[in-house]
Amino acid sequence: MKKLKYISFALIAVISLISCENDLETAPTNQADEAEIFKTAESAETVINGTWAKFNDDGTTYANIGYSTVLRTSDAMGSDVAVLTNKYGFPSAYAFTDLVNNTGGRSLYIWTSLYSVINNMNNVIAKIDAAEGTQEKKDQVKGQAKALRAFCYWNLASFYQFSYLKDKNAPTAPIYTEPATTNSVGKKKATLEEIYTLIKSDLTDADQLLQNYTRNNKDKIDRSVVNGLLARVYLNTGQWTNAIASAKIARTGFPLMNTEKYKEGFNDITNGEWIWGHAQTQEQSGESYAFHFLDVSSSGSYYYSFMADPYFKDLFDTNDIRSSLFSWDGLPGREGLLRYAKFKFKANLIADIVFMRAAEMYLIEAEAEARSGNVANAVTVLNQLKTARKANVYTGSLAQNDVIKEVLIERRKELFGEGFSLSDIIRTQGKVERKAFVNTSGQPIQVQITTPDGTVKTVNGRGHSIFAFPDQSAFTPDSRYYLFSIPQKEIENNPNL
Repeated sequence: MKKLKYISFALIAVISLISCENDLETAPTNQADEAEIFKTAESAETVINGTWAKFNDDGTTYANIGYSTVLRTSDAMGSDVAVLTNKYGFPSAYAFTDLVNNTGGRSLYIWTSLYSVINNMNNVIAKIDAAEGTQEKKDQVKGQAKALRAFCYWNLASFYQFSYLKDKNAPTAPIYTEPATTNSVGKKKATLEEIYTLIKSDLTDADQLLQNYTRNNKDKIDRSVVNGLLARVYLNTGQWTNAIASAKIARTGFPLMNTEKYKEGFNDITNGEWIWGHAQTQEQSGESYAFHFLDVSSSGSYYYSFMADPYFKDLFDTNDIRSSLFSWDGLPGREGLLRYAKFKFKANLIADIVFMRAAEMYLIEAEAEARSGNVANAVTVLNQLKTARKANVYTGSLAQNDVIKEVLIERRKELFGEGFSLSDIIRTQGKVERKAFVNTSGQPIQVQITTPDGTVKTVNGRGHSIFAFPDQSAFTPDSRYYLFSIPQKEIENNPNL
């Protein structure tokens, strides 16, 4: 990170892209003096708002738009999304040739985006104490900055090394906690243990600093978001009791959505179950472009490339409200593909982006209970979610491994398309599962479709098309193909790596 002209670390680059949120009447320009930017707590907060807007809405291509790039990549590299390899965006991620390539644009974009946010939060954290303003306001700004820094390091820990529970001493990525300058020297990789120690410290501090903060929209980080992040972190590091406690705090006040809400398209940040998200407007709708990959049913959706694996459909009970979202595509060129209409655009092709929901917290709680040996508690929590989705409650084996397996299947069903596929595979030391949609004779399985003119006909069902790693080896746990690579440019600029 020595050559700052490559990494987007200059604070000025972000300040010029400050969010035009309703609660911000003015914003510094790219000529703003740094001392003026951090003169007051209110002006320092605009650095967080601007960084958050840039982190979500800016990109290098239509397939690299904001943080959604990480989420879409994670799902494309999993088991349940059957990415269309003839469509723009994520075929190379689906084929595991993308993130393993450290000279590629996506590797560079993701790494640069995460560390740019980290550096801007380092600036806020370093300078907020000296800013003018009430202690309450300064606490709020520092708390949000620490949480956002922790969030970025959690992403680095989740995708750039194998599971913490496999080897907590594995070198992963550098830690920077001071603002970068032209004299900054690149650091060596920190271990997972070191990164998670910083993450936990930042989030624990944020939880205290935000005690008296009430946010005005779900774009903002409050204690619910912080505890949701803590729940994820504790799940990753095997601290089951802490994961349970944080998940309960995070989901308080966010009831599981009803059937009608579930079918509305996962596009509205005002949904009562959403804990954290990124709202979109007609004027600011850059990250809505991610929906062109997720939305496979709206007529205006251009790429519709995240189709579902037909075997994924079989995981659902027929009475499950989620089961009704599946349909075999009958449009020309798409015949026999399986739509999963979980995501649907709002009018004018915009859609809010979800980052955290209460359902995830129920699943973290259930998994942590099961892994700590409290299988009865785990089943109780799991069945609360299943009941809300009108699925059959779990009445199977109470053997610990069986209950854990059931919770992990429910995570796949509930969190499809929300960015957890690959990170779950890495953290559980699992493997990608894909198989051809064929019968016991090896012939394509036939499905019935309805064409636009109403004709019903039988065609070959279509699912996965990539069944091995690029070297043609079988999918296995802890494969190097699962990990995001550090960009070659970063390696060249930082000899300490």
